[in-house]
Amino acid sequence: MDLKNLIKARKGHAEPLSSDVQLLESGLLPGFEALPTVVLVLEKRTLRVVFANPSAESMLDLSRRQLTQMMWPDIFSSADELLLTIAAIAEHRFHATHLDAVLERPGHEPLHVHAIVGFLESAPDYVLLELFENERHLRTDREERIQDLTAVNKQLIRNLAHEIKNPLGGIRGAAQLLEFELSARERDELREYTQVVIKESDRLQTLVDRLLEPHRHPHIVGDVNIHEVCERVRAVILAEFPRGLTIERDYDVSVPDLRGDKEQLIQALLNIVRNAAEALRERISQGDARIELRTRVARKVTIAKRLCKLALDLHIIDNGPGIPDDIRDRIFYPLVSGREDGSGLGLTLAQTFVQQHDGLIEVESRPGHTEFQILLPLE
Repeated sequence: MDLKNLIKARKGHAEPLSSDVQLLESGLLPGFEALPTVVLVLEKRTLRVVFANPSAESMLDLSRRQLTQMMWPDIFSSADELLLTIAAIAEHRFHATHLDAVLERPGHEPLHVHAIVGFLESAPDYVLLELFENERHLRTDREERIQDLTAVNKQLIRNLAHEIKNPLGGIRGAAQLLEFELSARERDELREYTQVVIKESDRLQTLVDRLLEPHRHPHIVGDVNIHEVCERVRAVILAEFPRGLTIERDYDVSVPDLRGDKEQLIQALLNIVRNAAEALRERISQGDARIELRTRVARKVTIAKRLCKLALDLHIIDNGPGIPDDIRDRIFYPLVSGREDGSGLGLTLAQTFVQQHDGLIEVESRPGHTEFQILLPLE
């Protein structure tokens, strides 16, 4: 029976059918209630929803009563695929199988999910669906947002930097000329002020140069051993924080070299690890600060909508206080810092350098655990 006939056959059957007694007598529903994952039970023949646990109500933003008055085609954009999957399970006697689906949620964006489809042995007339948000689509969406934000930031930074840079030379030159024109007595009295103007102009010039530098194309100089990069950064940070900080290594020695600009990669990693160390100052004073550098090989990962057979998976983990809530979503923005004395450029530069190597940088943070992940193609 095709979908149209199924839907037509089921219209007006909002109340449970007598066959639902089989499901109730199976004793499975109380267990499904308590599961944290999304569970739906469908009638195999009609795809009528007969049970939805609280997690399903939350994901779909529909009450159980609403859901049990619907059929799967009402919320699943590819119901034909589910019918074929059920038929394949029945024909080949699979215990369960997987498929990707798109859920249509009233008043919300469609949601990409990964579904595990299986039969219930104690209630063979029903199909069990366990749903998970599709991490691949979530990652792709995050990447697109990051790329859009980065493009806007780059243009903003270029414009801002040039607007600042143009008058800086004039300001510095005017201060020098003023100092030169002062009499000896005035120079002794006022040189302190002209030097403030000159030094602040130089500081702003350095800041502008740092803003513009990352937008230059990376100099790909050859193969880079990521563990040499990690060891270089580790040595620098331990020299800056010689006591109270432990930097642990968990390296996968099978990670191959990658093509890249070694100095840029060192700077990107150094900025992240130095930020972590700065955030750990209280723990450093207590002697229990810890940073972990972990490398792995990731297989078949999507970076910037491109499937990579192999990628470097680098993690920087610390046991600090976590990223403040008010800046967590903006930490890669230029001039955003969690420290009063921070420039707010370290993570912006790190993100730019990673993206110039066709990579991706992400972060998860909570009190006691902050984890940066860098993915870089190895092919």
